[in-house]
Amino acid sequence: MPSKTESISSSRIHPDKLRFNRLEKWLKWQESLHFTAIELGLERCRRVANNMGLLKPAYNVISVAGTNGKGSSITMLDKILRNAGYSVGRYTSPHLLRYNERICINGEEVADSELCESFDRIDRARGDISLTYFEFGTLTALDLFRQHNVDLAVLEVGLGGRLDAVNVLDADVALITSIDIDHQQWLGDNRESIAREKAGIFRNKAPAICSDPKPPQSLLDCADALGTPLSVLGRDFKLSMNHSFWSWNSDDVSLQKLPRPMQFCDFQLENAAGVLMVLEKIKNDYPVSIEHIKDGLSSFRLNGRMQFIPGRIPKILDVAHNSESVKVLVKNLRRIPCLGQTHLIVGMLKDKDHPEVFKVLNHIADSWNIITLTQDRGSDAKTLISELETLGIKGNVTEYTSVEQALDKLEEISMIGDRIVVTGSFLTVGAALRHLDQESN
Repeated sequence: MPSKTESISSSRIHPDKLRFNRLEKWLKWQESLHFTAIELGLERCRRVANNMGLLKPAYNVISVAGTNGKGSSITMLDKILRNAGYSVGRYTSPHLLRYNERICINGEEVADSELCESFDRIDRARGDISLTYFEFGTLTALDLFRQHNVDLAVLEVGLGGRLDAVNVLDADVALITSIDIDHQQWLGDNRESIAREKAGIFRNKAPAICSDPKPPQSLLDCADALGTPLSVLGRDFKLSMNHSFWSWNSDDVSLQKLPRPMQFCDFQLENAAGVLMVLEKIKNDYPVSIEHIKDGLSSFRLNGRMQFIPGRIPKILDVAHNSESVKVLVKNLRRIPCLGQTHLIVGMLKDKDHPEVFKVLNHIADSWNIITLTQDRGSDAKTLISELETLGIKGNVTEYTSVEQALDKLEEISMIGDRIVVTGSFLTVGAALRHLDQESN
């Protein structure tokens, strides 16, 4: 097997030969390549992957699907496995600040130049096959993981499971996180139908784990029909918690006094429990020590998930964008003392269930600061404010043209003891992070 350096350099393409030599130009072109932003189906992606020889990778594949908790679970897995000395490729979406966040190798974002070269390889291999933005990114991750000879790839399923581009690869282990109502247009409007779509990443005899303690029956039925050995939280492995630590056990293993991943976020324990079951399933090939696990859990952080930014007026940033994730956000906020008022900055995509999200957030909102997301899938502030009024929420609602404008105004008018909570979308939180980072610099 060639060394990692040899593998990468042997496929170098001279920048002058590329369709584009700047990442932003590639991404702009990809956005317009396919006639729709989202089109579920594996045929196009599988054909290109086959042309590139990507369908039977040398690395092992852990695929992660679910409504909420995918990014957190993947980040924990990545950190623990790297602690143990394995080379790991991590693929997640969407990104907050930079596209490069989506593809990380051994904890490092891939460089613009590598992305551009991989995009070009895919462009040449696709011929006249049209690909969506997400499909292009998925193939790029698989291509770069091969280039770097990773030991394992941990892949986030973007939408659903059965027809998501990530599913062109057979998962050696499948992890399903929480299952709730989201993306109804593509997945259905109830947990049973959504679970069936997510179960599409299961494979015959390949182990699967579900860290949702109340999985829909359809998920269990799919596993039985496929001959997939499925381990479920609360049935096949369990967690117990106290104030400072938590414990995990399966039929064969018991782990005690584990550090809590993120202090105020009990829901992360379910994600962590699923991660530990994945590690249990792969331990013969990829053993990890209890020290690797404890360090990975104690050092777990993920931008945009209950991210606390201190200051005269503290900010809490969370990408919650469906009813279940917002319920978790509200529960966590209630555990954090606040002497003053909670000012919400909210921007959402058009295809989300705005009323259900607003009903939950109204339990902790002292003021609503609604922004317009100008991207194609973004909702305008006037529409969101109209929906708030329909729910009877009229007081202390202000419209802003941007997250930056809302942050600056709230920083000016807020009192000591108040807090600002930014939520509703990855796009909203990403804009807040960029603005706050510029201010701090």
